[in-house]
Amino acid sequence: MNHAHKVVYGGKLLKDASKVLIMVHGRGASAESILSLAPHLDISDFALVAPQATNNTWYPYSFMAPESENQPWLSSALILLDSVVVDLRQKGFADKDIYFLGFSQGACLTLEFVAQHAAAFGGVIAFTGGVIGEQIVENKYQGDFNGTPVFISTGDPDPHVPVQRVLDTEKILKKLHADVQVKIYPGRPHTITQDEIDIAKEFVLK
Repeated sequence: MNHAHKVVYGGKLLKDASKVLIMVHGRGASAESILSLAPHLDISDFALVAPQATNNTWYPYSFMAPESENQPWLSSALILLDSVVVDLRQKGFADKDIYFLGFSQGACLTLEFVAQHAAAFGGVIAFTGGVIGEQIVENKYQGDFNGTPVFISTGDPDPHVPVQRVLDTEKILKKLHADVQVKIYPGRPHTITQDEIDIAKEFVLK
């Protein structure tokens, strides 16, 4: 299955905004649901772009399943994100004015995408996520973040995202010259807490 090119917009109109936040929803959720996080982030000056997964799922199995099992959904999801970024660049947004946010499956997809296309983006927020694959294949991650702030959070334990994968993702992003901050919350449920939102606002979106 391939994803239809469906994108939902919020915040400022693209033509009136100087910055844009790409918001990537989790498994079983929707573009509208991730956009509902916006009022908590103090991003009234951003345009918001939320791609929608077909059938509300970016890929069918765990992000740590063999990558072949999640195809062609995974490749299609990455292509959709790439098309969103290409469109924003064509509309005149510089990389430094393009930001990313994802939760859970959306955070994993976001991290996988930016690690494969590292550039001096405005910032990346990954609420509970890590790069995708049964094994990490470092040579597929390339580019230069040039100090892009990246915030990654997770619970310990989390039912979907092992802490070790978060730490391995941190190492990959740092090798690509990202400024990475990781926060691990003992016993935190699979959700987004106010503390995570506060860190994201201060470290990435300020």
